[in-house]
Amino acid sequence: MSILECIPNFSEGLNVSVLNHIAKAIENIPDVYLLHQDRSASANRTVFTFAGAPFAVVEAAFQAIKVAQEEIDMRLQKGAHPRIGATDVCPLVPLQGLSMQEAIHYAALLAKRVGEELAIPVFLYEHSQEREYRKRLPQIRSGQYEQFKIKMTDPAWQPDYGPHTFTEACGATVIGARALLVAFNISLDTKDAVLAQQIANEIRSIGYVNEQGERIKGMLPQLRAIGWYSSDFNCAQVSMNLLDYTTTSPLQVWQHCSAIAAKYNVNLIGSELIGLMPEACLLEAGTFALSHTTTHKNDLIKAGIDYLKLDQVKPFDAQEKILEYALAAKLPQY
Repeated sequence: MSILECIPNFSEGLNVSVLNHIAKAIENIPDVYLLHQDRSASANRTVFTFAGAPFAVVEAAFQAIKVAQEEIDMRLQKGAHPRIGATDVCPLVPLQGLSMQEAIHYAALLAKRVGEELAIPVFLYEHSQEREYRKRLPQIRSGQYEQFKIKMTDPAWQPDYGPHTFTEACGATVIGARALLVAFNISLDTKDAVLAQQIANEIRSIGYVNEQGERIKGMLPQLRAIGWYSSDFNCAQVSMNLLDYTTTSPLQVWQHCSAIAAKYNVNLIGSELIGLMPEACLLEAGTFALSHTTTHKNDLIKAGIDYLKLDQVKPFDAQEKILEYALAAKLPQY
């Protein structure tokens, strides 16, 4: 069976009724399975994860985006997380029996339909985008919702699908095929968002520009990071996307963040997984934590959770948060 995953990020983390309507729109489509919801009030953002038969997943994504357009008013929306629209980004990930090229095809089907039927400006990204200057999400999202109306007047920033004028009520959206990534936030024992941003600057691939105007290279490849204050946990966080967990893993991120934070007399108090994580991430962390003293999978998973402090700032259920386990529970064919 071919399995396509979709992880839409909606600019709503406060109104549970709206989120329930989005969830219902997804669950109403046969051969689609809602795996998880991750809601943040301070980010005012919710990440849904669902998977299933490719055409069904495309239909479910369209219906969810339609509900978000109808029920989220971006003119009133505020939150800590960068965003450009009611459906900020909607990635499609090939999981089983699908190539990336096929995922690109399904992303194009979805983007075209959203642009034409919902009249939402749609920007393609990652593997779906051929133009290098607008492949990455931060490139597209630069300026955020507040500046996007002006940004879209630049011929270089016309959407790939949909109207070429900004829709203020629902904003724009980003759709594309990408590889699996891990969204991972580390909580610090400080409320200083500036310090969190400095740690993010030092660890992320792009690095930062110092006071002399020099570009300082970041420590880890395939890593995006920002720092912010999270009212959900009353602390500053380093919020990260691990674009390739086989190149830069949660274990490496945790260790490097710990070393950088120590320079500023700051400790890591826990981590937060947004969405789901491949089992391999926890097996690696657990193997390191136990110094290769056991190969029993359950012990390694528990040790990985403990080492990364994934259950310190909020509960962590491995059966719900590990991708393979969530898929096996919902998709008998997986």
